[in-house]
Amino acid sequence: MDGWLLFEIVLAGVGTGGLYALTGLAFVLIYKATRVVNIAIGEMLMIGAYVFFAFAAGLGLPIWLAIPAALAVSAAFGALVERTVIRPMLGESPISSFMVTVGLGSVLVGLVELVWTADQQRLPEFLPTKHIAIGEALVSPKIFHGFWIAVLLIVTVLLIFRFWRGGVALRATASDQAAAYSVGIDVPRVFSLSWMAAAAIAGVAGIVVGSIGGISSAMGVFGLSVLVVVIFGGLDSVLGALVGGVFVGIVESLTGFYAGTEYKLLATFSLLVLILMVRPYGLFGTHEIERL
Repeated sequence: MDGWLLFEIVLAGVGTGGLYALTGLAFVLIYKATRVVNIAIGEMLMIGAYVFFAFAAGLGLPIWLAIPAALAVSAAFGALVERTVIRPMLGESPISSFMVTVGLGSVLVGLVELVWTADQQRLPEFLPTKHIAIGEALVSPKIFHGFWIAVLLIVTVLLIFRFWRGGVALRATASDQAAAYSVGIDVPRVFSLSWMAAAAIAGVAGIVVGSIGGISSAMGVFGLSVLVVVIFGGLDSVLGALVGGVFVGIVESLTGFYAGTEYKLLATFSLLVLILMVRPYGLFGTHEIERL
């Protein structure tokens, strides 16, 4: 095989992996703060894309206004879900919260199909369309720019949660909720903040993913690969989400080229089974020991 062709395939995988990493970051934010496994992360991504579609295509707002408006709605939606669906589940078993998010995902799919039907839609074009050449390798412009959008947002989020007071509170809550309460941190407010931030981040990913391949009620499938990413890297590890996203993206890209796109999910879930057998807590996840 030509080396440049292989390089091109890997670059495409890295580009997709950046979006997986971005969505995985949203997943990890929720899990670290609230210990909720949000299986509906793909559907939250979908909602962000459809809200942007409603503003840009439905209302005709300019792109520069439609995107922040869609992200604001996504954040508000995240807060609403946390307050009305997740907070009442505090103190319940983890499996109960998990099943609530499964139901939430189904409700969101039904809502989208009720409002916009199940037909695929195209988002207004806002990413450059000129192909990017790196040596002799050609990279899709949307994937290329989508990757750098993901990188920029990931770095921004990490800096915010490293130095901003709210980010410090979130990290303290993730470390020890009881200790956070004892030093005066409003833990329920931190829970809400984590869901708002995660929903907005997922919204960005949804808009970029939708601009690449269109939007439909089946966008939640993207969340299945993200679930593999966070399990592979570790449910509570930001670094794991980033590394896992790029790795899974490359695996899917190589599988799609050599075996066909219909085998991408098979490769992804085979990777999931392998990592669960070898390292059940993921590459960088916390290995918790419980005394009985």
